[in-house]
Amino acid sequence: MRSDFIKKGSKGAPARALFYGMGYTREEIDRPLIGVVNAHNEIIAGHIHLDRVADAVKIGVAMAGGTPIEFPVIGICDGIAMGHEGMKYPLASRELIADSIEAMAIAHGFDGLVLIPNCDKIIPGMLMAAARLNIPSIVVSGGPMRAGKYKGQDIDFSTCIEKVGTYQKGEFTEEELEEVAKRACPGCGACSGLFTANSMNCLTEALGMGLPYNGTAMADSGERIRLAKYAGMKIMECIEKDIKPLDILTLDAFKNAITVDMAMAGSTNTVLHLTAIANEAGIKLELDLFDEISRKTPYLTKLSPSGLHHMEDLDLAGGIPAVMNELFKKGLINENLITVTGYTVGENIKDKNVKNYKVIRSVDNPYRNKGGLAILRGNLAPDGAVVKESAVAREMLRHEGPAKVFNSEEEAVKAIFNGEIKKGDVVVIRYEGPKGGPGMREMLSPTSAIAGMGLDKDVALLTDGRFSGATRGAAIGHISPEAMEGGLIALLEDGDIIQIDISNKKLDVKLSEEEIKRRREKFVKPKPKVTKGYLARYAKLVTSANTGAVLK
Repeated sequence: MRSDFIKKGSKGAPARALFYGMGYTREEIDRPLIGVVNAHNEIIAGHIHLDRVADAVKIGVAMAGGTPIEFPVIGICDGIAMGHEGMKYPLASRELIADSIEAMAIAHGFDGLVLIPNCDKIIPGMLMAAARLNIPSIVVSGGPMRAGKYKGQDIDFSTCIEKVGTYQKGEFTEEELEEVAKRACPGCGACSGLFTANSMNCLTEALGMGLPYNGTAMADSGERIRLAKYAGMKIMECIEKDIKPLDILTLDAFKNAITVDMAMAGSTNTVLHLTAIANEAGIKLELDLFDEISRKTPYLTKLSPSGLHHMEDLDLAGGIPAVMNELFKKGLINENLITVTGYTVGENIKDKNVKNYKVIRSVDNPYRNKGGLAILRGNLAPDGAVVKESAVAREMLRHEGPAKVFNSEEEAVKAIFNGEIKKGDVVVIRYEGPKGGPGMREMLSPTSAIAGMGLDKDVALLTDGRFSGATRGAAIGHISPEAMEGGLIALLEDGDIIQIDISNKKLDVKLSEEEIKRRREKFVKPKPKVTKGYLARYAKLVTSANTGAVLK
């Protein structure tokens, strides 16, 4: 066991003394030491209950003959951080999470890890650590929140944000807005649509790093607690069979995950996170691979924000095993890959049939024959940009209009609420990329303001930042190179004509090469927005969005 070098023999006596001081018995010390990495806190709705999940994991580990040892990691709530300076930190915290797990695991010689995340950056941060450390590891998430109810309809967190725009238009009262706020998030769990958190929990399962139904078993269910106990038991099996993350996180596993992502139209942030996890596994995921897989993957589920269904509907319809089994019928899933269950993907999804074809469509009757995300290129994004095509109104798949340029999210939101954005405009928000933000803020506030004011079928939004998984509309993010690195987005001026052709994967500005050269000669790079602390260091080290915004 890895932990033997810390605890065994005469040299291990000092370490044993510290264990004894904490109340561990010699029998517990001699067993495999399992790090239970718990992101529980009292500021994230998706994490408020993770103490119960961790307790269940520890029972499972002990039942299978291991010694569970819990330690924490940080977690930031994107919803609470949204729309202000705090949003600079969530993506940057992904690296802190991975680094802190690395430090704890190596310093204490753990034999295996059970990783307990539930929301946005915490999930990929933990998976990045697992790949980096390459010791037996398994992820068990906290599970999805149930949908809220308002006037007989299902609602969720994105509904509340969009209603702010409706309120600003004078079409919603303050009392109605407060009632939606009270009902949108009815309990614990990752916000109930296929936003970034639930997208990544589902893709963890598709990668093979989580047990079946990790992505969909409800946060408040007994199934979630049973899943946690099984995860604790399975980590012991992974140690016995020597199944490590890099045995699982192969290029083919990432292709499976991207296929599921495209079939479900997950959050655009999945492109950032899958690329970053792959980077830790020594695999380079090119944006063109996402496009290649999208072109041949049928779009099978329409969950909020792209449709009306929520995670509980997906779970009742068969969850990710049913989605993967359906895709397998068309030869789109590699069944021969090992997973943390100890079985192959094919064994995990065998006979896992769809229970409700209204929620998960058949591969022979998809919403459409290509995936939910699209990678755009052109003179405005030579290194790529990302859009959730499935959440774009048909009218906006092709759009040409004048740019309204803003150098921060706050400037853009103010202009939207002041009625300065007109039908046909293209809102451009720059200097919000990984370096420029720094931290690549999510733009849920401006996109929801546009949707809430009824402009989502008339106005596009471009940014070198990124979007929440709850975003809908012609919202194109991750524009690379970003403004802070001198990308063409930095040279745009009000009135420049932007050409968007999502169907043909194009994003251009109508400027001559001579005009671009003239503007580039005049361009002066702005000073960094943050000059001290963690974000200043992050801005110096972070790479472009098209490479996953990883640190170099």
